[in-house]
Amino acid sequence: MAGTFDISLDSLAGRSVASENASSEGTSASPESQRETRRAPQTAPCATGTQYGATFFLETFGCQMNDHDSEKVAGVLFSRGYQQVDSPDAASLVLYNTCSIREKAAQKVFSRLGEYRTKQAAGQIIGVLGCVAQQEGEEIFERAPWVSLVCGSASYRKLPELLARIEAGNQRVTGLDTDTDETFETPVTRRDNPWRAYLTIIEGCDKACAYCVVPFTRGPERSRASDSVLKEVWELAELGYSEVQLLGQTVNSYADPSSRRMRFSELLLAVADVPGIRRVRFTTSHPRDFGADIVAAIESQPKLCNHVHLPVQSGSSKVLREMVRSYTRAEYLEKIAMLREAKRPIAITTDVIVGFPGETEEDFAETLSLLEEVRYDSLFSFKYSPRPNTPSLSMPDAISEEEKSRRLAVLQEKQREIQGQRNAALVGTAFDVLVSGKSRRENQWSGHSACHRVVNFTSQRRELLGTYVQVQVTGAGPNSLVGEQVT
Repeated sequence: MAGTFDISLDSLAGRSVASENASSEGTSASPESQRETRRAPQTAPCATGTQYGATFFLETFGCQMNDHDSEKVAGVLFSRGYQQVDSPDAASLVLYNTCSIREKAAQKVFSRLGEYRTKQAAGQIIGVLGCVAQQEGEEIFERAPWVSLVCGSASYRKLPELLARIEAGNQRVTGLDTDTDETFETPVTRRDNPWRAYLTIIEGCDKACAYCVVPFTRGPERSRASDSVLKEVWELAELGYSEVQLLGQTVNSYADPSSRRMRFSELLLAVADVPGIRRVRFTTSHPRDFGADIVAAIESQPKLCNHVHLPVQSGSSKVLREMVRSYTRAEYLEKIAMLREAKRPIAITTDVIVGFPGETEEDFAETLSLLEEVRYDSLFSFKYSPRPNTPSLSMPDAISEEEKSRRLAVLQEKQREIQGQRNAALVGTAFDVLVSGKSRRENQWSGHSACHRVVNFTSQRRELLGTYVQVQVTGAGPNSLVGEQVT
């Protein structure tokens, strides 16, 4: 398999890079989590190729894994000589990288395709990538005949071949493999962030939760060889990246396919040992495969960020059984106890689904009581959304949309109260903050702590982006901390 090389935005464009919105990092890559649509920043071509003068527009829906997939796609296109533009109207190739975890996300993609049909320029190529592409397959051509390319995440290495077929006159081209490890590496990866890099170490999912479409859109679990992961981390460190985030739908289910047979906890420690790497994050963990060895690794290595995202989905053992989550409430709380008893304080975040078929008021009350017992540092909450091919589609006792909305509002208000209290308790403490944002207001900056909290702070210094500074917390709200740089 060919190796990858990574290119940062500043080296592509020959200029300094505007910082990302600090709040965007606060999401997870779990199958249940979803973010707002993002458009990748405009950049210049990084390599010569066959399509001089060709341009592309790439819009991403979904989680961090979708973001990283878009980085791979952009890298492939740059290697073919494409230039990226910030408007679909200016592009010869328009791509939508899609998420299908939530029904609303999939609907948004087709809505976007419908909107664009009326203003599509002559000769433009329209492509649908990612999970909706994998889920709907060639049916996309029937619903949107103006689409020429349908490609799932496991086929991005084949993009040059697929595009060549379109350029040769083919009207409908697909790449829909789901059982290949080629998803891990593309010839070029364009990095959207100049300080933090994503690495997918495991793709797909074998857990078969009753509500989840990921096994159908991303395929079975395939892990990337540890040597390949570590080689790329070394390359990233040499390019100046100081933080890496290991990704997977169930990242802690990692099973090294090489003869080294590294456990996930051992891989974490090996990545942290790479010179130049200052922080290592990972997401998303599945409770079934979360063990004491991971906690021990976080305890022993300060470079491993003291934050674990551990989706619970429901506080009711009955609902968890119906969801096929493979653990009970009590077993989940045993994992939480391991984290709370660690020598380092470890922030815990989660995902919760309300309104799963058959969820009673008593079940929902158990979820609220779980929030009180665990006191999460933050959570991502969603109304149950029926997805194609999932067992939950045929389950009885569906909950009305009105009731799901009510329960979601109650849950979010409860969590907002807990977060406010937990953040308020941090006033007076100091955090090492990776500075990733600069406010328009003078001397105002933002970044994230190792425990994944957003920190807005004042500093008289200049040129802080990408550096690590000590910040004393002087105030707190439910979603962020406020502080001053310690001089």
